[in-house]
Amino acid sequence: MRQLLVAAWLIAAAATVAGCGEGVNGDVTATEAGAHTVNGSIHVPAGLHSGAVHTVNGSIHIDDNATVATATTVNGSIGLGAHATADSLKTVNGGVTLADGARVTQAVTTVNGAIKLSSGADVGGHVRNVNGSIVLTDAHVRGGLRTVAGNIDVVSGSRVEGGILVEKSSGWFNMNPRKPRIVIGPGAVVQGELRFERDVQLYVSDTATVGPITGATPMRFSGDNPPD
Repeated sequence: MRQLLVAAWLIAAAATVAGCGEGVNGDVTATEAGAHTVNGSIHVPAGLHSGAVHTVNGSIHIDDNATVATATTVNGSIGLGAHATADSLKTVNGGVTLADGARVTQAVTTVNGAIKLSSGADVGGHVRNVNGSIVLTDAHVRGGLRTVAGNIDVVSGSRVEGGILVEKSSGWFNMNPRKPRIVIGPGAVVQGELRFERDVQLYVSDTATVGPITGATPMRFSGDNPPD
């Protein structure tokens, strides 16, 4: 499955870092050349223009107005500060957060973790996870949203191009009967197909705009939030 391929790629990349002599143990601060560590977190200072940053067991924090190439970890979260920019953000076990006005030119990907996009955040590719919520608050995603078992909230006038896909569960996910909760809130726009390969609870505001829906029957709601 595609998510497992992503996870395998990340683990292989991390192993390469650890074996090429560039890896160190402990927290590090990025420079213009980037940063690499194995057991430690990475800090990208505010305003810095940095190369790629990679770790295995640790988080990555990118401060406001910084610029990085690819940011990759295996076990750890990634935070992109306000008005910061990255080519792509990838983790396996950890959440990803984009602060106000943050921009990712390509994709945002995690396997097990939540993804949160704040006001004015912009992603040029897809936003994808397997397990964990995806929340857009007045944000923009150009390449669609993808999940298997996570809830999705597209709220506060957010805009998604490329549709939404909730993939059929497989493996141990089949033992989880919970239906993902998908909310398209007031003023939100989702262009492209909303396709559901498993049972979901789909709520669509009466002021939202959505593309064709396959595999689910939307429940329309008025006001700020759907019923609990």
